[in-house]
Amino acid sequence: MNFNEAMLKLKEYNQEHVLKYYDELDVNEQLELLAQIEATDFSVVDMCTKEDKEVKKGVISPLAAMQLNEIEERKEEFRNAGLEAIKAGKVGAVLLAGGMGTRLGSDDPKGMYNIGITKDVFIFERLISNLLDVVRESSTWIHLFIMTSDKNHDATVKFFKEKDYFGYNEEYITFFMQEMAPAADYSGKVYMEAKGKIASSPNGNGGWFTSMARWGVHDIIKNAGIEWLNIFAVDNVLQRIADPVFVGATILNKAAVGSKVVKKAAPDEKVGVMCLEDGKPSIVEYYELTKDMMEAKDANGDPAYNFGVILNYLFNVQGLMDILNKNMPLHIVEKKIPYIDENANLIKPEEPNGYKFETLVLDMIHLLDSCLPFEVIRDKEFAPIKNKTGVDSVESARELLKQNGVEL
Repeated sequence: MNFNEAMLKLKEYNQEHVLKYYDELDVNEQLELLAQIEATDFSVVDMCTKEDKEVKKGVISPLAAMQLNEIEERKEEFRNAGLEAIKAGKVGAVLLAGGMGTRLGSDDPKGMYNIGITKDVFIFERLISNLLDVVRESSTWIHLFIMTSDKNHDATVKFFKEKDYFGYNEEYITFFMQEMAPAADYSGKVYMEAKGKIASSPNGNGGWFTSMARWGVHDIIKNAGIEWLNIFAVDNVLQRIADPVFVGATILNKAAVGSKVVKKAAPDEKVGVMCLEDGKPSIVEYYELTKDMMEAKDANGDPAYNFGVILNYLFNVQGLMDILNKNMPLHIVEKKIPYIDENANLIKPEEPNGYKFETLVLDMIHLLDSCLPFEVIRDKEFAPIKNKTGVDSVESARELLKQNGVEL
């Protein structure tokens, strides 16, 4: 894209200010800005001026989970089916690792955070170790796709190389970058974070598969014969990845997607819950649960909305391909967005000053026909690291890791 083409695109969306400092940039900075303009979907900022910015939910009803007792009874059946798929190369894994360790007090990618006490133990290292358990069990290398963002891509790739991929086979690791969405003020003008850079943020956890397409990763998936992708978040250091029992249960139940869930610690715990929305699988967020829903019971007298998601899903690739070109709802989130003012001074606001735009994995699930919520033992598979101390923190994750025999 050249300057004139960029200006035409910006005029279409009333964003000409993006090129205000173009003549002050060096050649490389100019090229980078033109490339960013070409890659940016400015149509999303139209949401800023819409009166109704919320994505409306349909009719919510319970979706029963496969619980631990049934899983235990059929464990070997599920495990054998899962191992068969893994050994045939039909299962891949996708690590969502686009975030930074800001809330942990780190300027590095979140996965580089060191949770060790007496030795170095990195978040990335724990996740690779968990996946290696299945590699050893199946005697099969599993393709691992690692999604980064433009803010942490180079640092993440360099870190993995320096650590020799923590013992994983480099040939089975593919890095790709998440698509970015522009950040805008309340009137729909995109912010600039520098003279030659539009303020942007990753386009939400629902953007992973379209980002794979943009990076040509779908060709690798197709050529390798991968039929299932286990996506998982970077911050849960206890989760099992490409778990044969989970894989087998999802396949044998002919579900388009499997979702690992844990029994909620309390009715109002801040986790999303698997449900049906207008008869199709979905997730209802904790703040959307009404008092009646929290008090609702299933046929056994247990809470009907009792299983929280942990962002560990197994998607059927063909199902993903079928929904690839469908429009997913865009969610608008009010945030504090650093920007340069009219004098090009960098401002870091203390209060929200605009919007970011995200797609969510729950909307991908809702586009599919069936989902298997699959219960796992909370203390064995759920140790999220979202804060430095307190609930869901480095401290709590360390305690759970030690309970599970991990040396720190």
